[in-house]
Amino acid sequence: MSRELKYTFIPIENCNLCNAQSNDFKILGKRLNQSQGKKPQKKVGITTSIQKCKNCGLIFSNPLPIPNSIEDHYGVDPKDYWKEEYFKINPNYFTTEIKHLQELLPFLKGQKALDIGAGIGKAMIAMDNAGYDVYGFEPSSFFHQAAIEKMNIESQKLKLSSIEEAAYSNETFDFITFGAVLEHLYDPSESIKKALSWLKPGGIIHIEVPSSDWLIHKIINWSYHIRGLDYVANLSPMHTPFHLYEFSLASFKKHAKANDYVIAAHNYFVCQTYMPKTLDLLLKPLMKWTNTGMQLSIWLRKNS
Repeated sequence: MSRELKYTFIPIENCNLCNAQSNDFKILGKRLNQSQGKKPQKKVGITTSIQKCKNCGLIFSNPLPIPNSIEDHYGVDPKDYWKEEYFKINPNYFTTEIKHLQELLPFLKGQKALDIGAGIGKAMIAMDNAGYDVYGFEPSSFFHQAAIEKMNIESQKLKLSSIEEAAYSNETFDFITFGAVLEHLYDPSESIKKALSWLKPGGIIHIEVPSSDWLIHKIINWSYHIRGLDYVANLSPMHTPFHLYEFSLASFKKHAKANDYVIAAHNYFVCQTYMPKTLDLLLKPLMKWTNTGMQLSIWLRKNS
């Protein structure tokens, strides 16, 4: 980015998902406003504390850094970021999620779907191809424009909006997806509750988020700590990809009890390890066996 981002730092006094008080928070370490590498102590920058709720396992930045300019924070100039391949869609894109959805909510003609944080519209296209009546919204003007101009998303079906500003009628949608979105939002709890208000009774919300139990972060944190460093690898609140939260299954279970939904299904994905390939031979099977992969995929069903 061409200029340094400025933030307002907001202290967190209660866990966003289970509402536990700050005396239930554990300090894990601190995080720089840049990639840390092996020697974060050699770098100069701003840090924020990374904490974990001992009641539900949610990991978050405290204080929470909120950028003074959202567009500078998430806005991406296509000339600097996108290549033409980015706009090509793999025929299997989002098909696993659609198959899982139809196991939880059998498809009927006319079902409406909403993609929160639609990006350039790839999931919208996949759902449209599967027969859903699909809508979405995207907060970045660059992504929104590309979705319409390059991916031929209908402009009346894709809003330029943040979740805080988005508005739909109550009980409009059968299915709502947050794909790699919730970890970027400043108030995940309110975002889920807002989505629930748009969802029909018995409808499904799909959420895919970074897991707070990812083994690789634990290994990196251990490597810092044995060298006497108080840094951690969790989150990236002030640099790409701007993750503010990591989630546990318990976080959603506790949130569900107070918010009229149940956990319909969940699973973990190993994804990349960012470790030497020789270690992957051990780490990937271990993460699969212990449910300590990078991503948590969770499916919520609104109570009827």
